[in-house]
Amino acid sequence: MAKKKIVVAGGNGFLGSRICKSAAARGWDVVSLSRSGEPVWSSVTSSTEAPPWSKSVSWQKADLLKPASYQSMLKDADAVVHSMGILLEADYKGVLTGKESIWGGLSRAFSATKGGSQNPLKRVIGEELRAQEKDGQLTYELMNRDSAIALAQEANTQKVPSFVFISAAAGTPILPKRYITTKRDAESTVASSLPKMRSMFFRPGFLYDSSRKFTLPIAFFGGAGSMINSVVGGRLTALVGAAVEKPLKADLVAEAVVEAIEDDSVKGVITTERIEELANKAWRRAML
Repeated sequence: MAKKKIVVAGGNGFLGSRICKSAAARGWDVVSLSRSGEPVWSSVTSSTEAPPWSKSVSWQKADLLKPASYQSMLKDADAVVHSMGILLEADYKGVLTGKESIWGGLSRAFSATKGGSQNPLKRVIGEELRAQEKDGQLTYELMNRDSAIALAQEANTQKVPSFVFISAAAGTPILPKRYITTKRDAESTVASSLPKMRSMFFRPGFLYDSSRKFTLPIAFFGGAGSMINSVVGGRLTALVGAAVEKPLKADLVAEAVVEAIEDDSVKGVITTERIEELANKAWRRAML
């Protein structure tokens, strides 16, 4: 049996690098796409040194907004993964760094709509995604929605059979509603416009790992909130969204993604319970 090839957009990130690791552990050909190539290892692991498995990954530089920079790397892939959205838009960062007034930044951040790219459904294959905000801001619409749709389209053109989109369980009160609506828009557009492609939409909650110490207390309180939410029948979800979704270890989600790609019967929306089931299946496979 020929070994699989997986292409991970955002493969040098917190979750993306772990997806690469899990796929490499199965002996797959793994290609990571990102603007900077190989990760800054101290930002995704507890060490500044590259781990041994990283030598099994092809760390390619590419711009997700410029499909011509990655088209050739999709050839003969069995699956393509989109794992590079944004949590905070530049408005927040501008406010936090003092480059923009609090009122100005937050009013833009919480505006009902913002520009993404040109209509991705009318985009010519290979055409660059052009930011529609006048200052070229990387918006939720551009990064969480349009870049995912374009990547799926490019993969479909290359006859890649499977596409994975790392979405989210829900939004939170501290983030603009557009954070989650753009992800849902990406899911529905990919599913409806590319029906022959096996698409998987992962919806994890908060991801944690001991290499990022600040994630541990957040995960602790999130876990407590999840248990309380379960006791009250899930009624807190409507109020605080992902804040009461069960937190998951990043490695567990990565294993679930790779197991889902392996299992041709998996498709559609994949929530926390299903993610854990897939990860357990991967663990049992490894024990055999």
